Amino acid sequence: MSNTLHQHQQNPSLESKRLDQGSRASRPGHRRSVSAGAPLIYSGGASLLPSGNICPSGKVLKPLLPSRGPNRTDVLGSGTVNYGRGSIMRGGSGAYPVPLPVAASPLTVKRALGGSDPEEVKRVGNELYRSGNFAEALALYDRAVAISPGNAACRSNRAAALTALGRLGEAARECHEAVKLDPAYARAHKRLASLYLRFGQVENSRRHLCLSGIQEDQSEEQKLLLLEKHLNRCADSRKFGDWKRVLRELEAAIAVGADFSPQIVACKAEAYLKLHQLEEAESSLLNIPKLEGCPAGSSQTKFFGMVCEAYVPFVSAQVEMALGRFENAVVAVEKASMLDYSNVEVGRIVNVVKMVARARSRGNDLFSSGKFSEACSAYGEGLKYDNSNYVLYCNRAICWSKLGLWEQSVQDCNQALNVQPNYTKALFRRAASNTKLERWADVVKDYQALKRELPNDNEVTESLRRAQLTLEKSRLVVYGTKFGVEVEEISALDKFKAAIASAGVLVVYFKEASNELCEEISPFINTLCVRYPSVKFIKVDADECLAIAKTESIRSVPTFKIYKNGEKVKEMIRPTHQLLEDSVRRSSSL
Repeated sequence: MSNTLHQHQQNPSLESKRLDQGSRASRPGHRRSVSAGAPLIYSGGASLLPSGNICPSGKVLKPLLPSRGPNRTDVLGSGTVNYGRGSIMRGGSGAYPVPLPVAASPLTVKRALGGSDPEEVKRVGNELYRSGNFAEALALYDRAVAISPGNAACRSNRAAALTALGRLGEAARECHEAVKLDPAYARAHKRLASLYLRFGQVENSRRHLCLSGIQEDQSEEQKLLLLEKHLNRCADSRKFGDWKRVLRELEAAIAVGADFSPQIVACKAEAYLKLHQLEEAESSLLNIPKLEGCPAGSSQTKFFGMVCEAYVPFVSAQVEMALGRFENAVVAVEKASMLDYSNVEVGRIVNVVKMVARARSRGNDLFSSGKFSEACSAYGEGLKYDNSNYVLYCNRAICWSKLGLWEQSVQDCNQALNVQPNYTKALFRRAASNTKLERWADVVKDYQALKRELPNDNEVTESLRRAQLTLEKSRLVVYGTKFGVEVEEISALDKFKAAIASAGVLVVYFKEASNELCEEISPFINTLCVRYPSVKFIKVDADECLAIAKTESIRSVPTFKIYKNGEKVKEMIRPTHQLLEDSVRRSSSL
């Protein structure tokens, strides 16, 4: 909903033309003629309502009255969703733009703020509004309303300033106050019609459009018909679980003009939730428009069969539960139930949220008491009510691992990660369980995913390195055993001297066939031979090649000597695998 609060940046020329300029206060029962000007929020377009001046509710609309002014009309040069703020062109085609007015001087504003004539205060506010100083204009309208709280025109102009500032709920409240003071106030009804269109409330918008009694070009009714069509399609798609189409219809509804609807944004969150796109669902919830100050009961229409105001906490409860914020979910669902206690959907979600929250709480208590098997059962009870709750799956996976049931632990981690692919707790748990199962390729994949999520975590970096080494060792040992990868064995002294005098890095492995330590480390030498192709490896049997053993002063095996370009750089007796590999790696990188 990136456009929600930024529409008021447009040219306010037309809006200022719509401000009430009358010198007298509104009188209850007084109907203003069309010559008083078009409604504040207005956009041009062809007439698409049936002829006969009959509104959808069946009310006969008041026909246009002749204007008392010049025989020219204000024409919107460029209409937008935020109706009434395009350039004003006089007399249609061929006319010139009306220049922007100059703002009132600071002294004039100061005097007006301290004045007692509501019409003068309003006049200065109008000047400020025309020049785009909406906050300053609002201060003047506040003063005018304080002086003359029964002045419907002041209330209406205050609504215009609030709308320009993005405070649409308060703007609706001011319009309601205006029509209470003057039930026949066409301009305030028209403003309400446009506001309710932005709120996505078709029936409320249509009702005030009819009450305005103004039949101009009916483009607002066309927008309402389109909005109604998209919302009906959205309801049908939601019923059948076609959540991708739900999103498309919602975007179309927003494009029509319902760009400030809490319910439409909440429905986007619900669709993303059902598609397991939890980040998008949470983001949508955070961007739900706030209608602070909106008159009580103004949103008591139905949205998907439930009270409008109940739908937002209804969705919020489900998203909070999916994200593992169970306490927040309970609070939200109780609010939804309070607003619409008789709705079947709300009642079902109330039951689900409370049962899942209870199961999670019980499972946590049992886990803390070391009762891992019972905790598994408790989390399983919660999953019966919400089989896509990744938090419960991960909690149960930890219990399985505590019981040594590594396969079950991996399966529950898989379920959690199907819903939330980057859930780090599940990645850690699955990596640990796969380590126990010696599935090194899977372990490496999990630590690689964790490395992307936690790039500065040294523990993850080290775990990934160890997993990669273990994977290579396991693969290359199998390769060496299966396909006969063997280190070259040298028995002649002259060949040995030629080998150690050659360019590059050479590792000499002195061994004895009957030595247990040599039997244990020999496969690892084959692995290093494949792992470091730039390093040459040879082996010498110290029992069979006594001349070489004597020349090299070999007294114990296994012994390793590393040569580089004919110079000995390292000698190790009975080294560990890690020390040997580190020495080979450092020598090859020098």
